[in-house]
Amino acid sequence: MSLDEAGQPTLDLLAATVAAVSHCWPLVGSGDKHAVDTAAVDAMRYSLNDSDFGGVIVIGEGEKDEAAMLFNGEALGKGDSNWDIAVDPVDGTKLAALGIPGAVSVIAASERGTMLDCHQVYYMKKLVCGAEGADVLDIDYSTSQNLQLLARAKGVEVSDLRVAVINKPRNSQVIEDIEAAGATWVRFEEGDIAMAVAAATPGSGVDLLLGVGGSPEGVVTACAVKILGGFMQGLLAPQTPDEIERAMHAGLPLSKKLELSDMVSGGRHIFVLTGITDGILVDGVRESDGKLLVQSFVLDSELPEGRLIEVSVEG
Repeated sequence: MSLDEAGQPTLDLLAATVAAVSHCWPLVGSGDKHAVDTAAVDAMRYSLNDSDFGGVIVIGEGEKDEAAMLFNGEALGKGDSNWDIAVDPVDGTKLAALGIPGAVSVIAASERGTMLDCHQVYYMKKLVCGAEGADVLDIDYSTSQNLQLLARAKGVEVSDLRVAVINKPRNSQVIEDIEAAGATWVRFEEGDIAMAVAAATPGSGVDLLLGVGGSPEGVVTACAVKILGGFMQGLLAPQTPDEIERAMHAGLPLSKKLELSDMVSGGRHIFVLTGITDGILVDGVRESDGKLLVQSFVLDSELPEGRLIEVSVEG
């Protein structure tokens, strides 16, 4: 896909992730997570505010008193606030700080009022796969049952399936069940969004994502899965009494199985994921002749399919 094929809102979001990546790049590998994240946040916010795009952050860096910029509820851009925005200037800050694979910058947007605001809960149990999982898999089923059903739907053996689960103690039983069933566990330490989107992207090498990961990242992922025509379910998974209290005060459906349409609705969606270090969907930044080559995976509900876009920016 060329830049000419994308509409202005998509180009504005692409520019914001590229700005975040290019400005944090000099700090990648420094070991300083805070410095990497701060540089990306500053650049993303400046880029969005300087654009004709207009929206309100639903999923951001935290409450206003915790995050000076890109906070939940912040209005951005010069245009009317017609969009809900979910941002993650660096998904995988530790990966970026150490200069190892998997760090990306992400923005998702949908029509105003269509994105689930669940920032009060930090974790979500997720199931994500391609379209073949619709009306077949269910987050309430056991891991073994879902693997068997997915293998049958894809016309392969369970042993052919590659299943991504973030490597955290809370997911130890899921990982054990995957390996016991004979499927391959795709291990990753951070980078929840890229792996989840890969599970809904044909030919990515990941067939399914399971387990408990980030709740804000789940909503971002939902925008991409919606555009891709994939299948996703979620269940909010608060880990502390304080999270439960916050969720109940906000009226969040803690016991409800969230379908894709519960996480993001409406008819217009945009998702942009830009590589910092090499990952499953995009390459990381490359330096050439004093410039940075930056690669992005762009999805837009008004375009027939997603594409990789590479841009060159000043180093």
